[in-house]
Amino acid sequence: MGIDLQDFEERTSHAVQVFWDGRAAAMERQRLNGVVDQGGRAGVTGGKNMDGFVTLIADLVAANGLADAKLYMTRGLNTLPGYFRPTKDWDLLVMREGVLIAAVELKSQVGSFGNNFNNRTEEAIGSAVDLWTAFREGALGDQPAPFVGWLMHVENAPESTKPVRVAEPHFEVFSELQHTSYLERYEWLCRRLVLEKLYTEAALVVSTQRGGLNGEYGQMSEVTSFRRFVVGFAAHIAAEAALFN
Repeated sequence: MGIDLQDFEERTSHAVQVFWDGRAAAMERQRLNGVVDQGGRAGVTGGKNMDGFVTLIADLVAANGLADAKLYMTRGLNTLPGYFRPTKDWDLLVMREGVLIAAVELKSQVGSFGNNFNNRTEEAIGSAVDLWTAFREGALGDQPAPFVGWLMHVENAPESTKPVRVAEPHFEVFSELQHTSYLERYEWLCRRLVLEKLYTEAALVVSTQRGGLNGEYGQMSEVTSFRRFVVGFAAHIAAEAALFN
């Protein structure tokens, strides 16, 4: 039996549109209320703009054979134990009969690319190392390795596409990361997160504000495409369903 991708292309386009619509609505609400968030931060603090992606990923669970799985997206229920810290809230957990099937984190980046790229990088690495170490130490009980996914949606803008200089006062930076834009750095980050087995799949979705309002989006490479992420996730769910059924 093949995997069901749930009209992935059309629904991804809708998720991108929901993201930009949500940002615009949040900024307009704050404008009307006389509140100003620095650097367009209103679009981030105003709501869960990645909900369209969460819904798409969640719907793949039942579509690929785990209709009886429990999905947790609510604070307090989407929490897993850590190793270096007590707990970590994930954006989406998929569980069946006490077994963690999947944990997915979804992030976005619009503007303020410099500092936020470093923050997102540290978050992604830290969350994965924390979870896998806790898993190794038996915090999740006796179970097979779950699917661990990381999805990043980044604005395609002049500030994210121009090369950025790196400081090399003592040692040279890896050549692959010299003269790279923030989008290229995010793409390289996704590749290395999977290469180092920190995540099962890591994907990068890119869109402009104008095009995103119409559901237009792109990718940096096939290796880090959202399609690969969705296929990998759906295949994992289908494999688990085959074992349970």
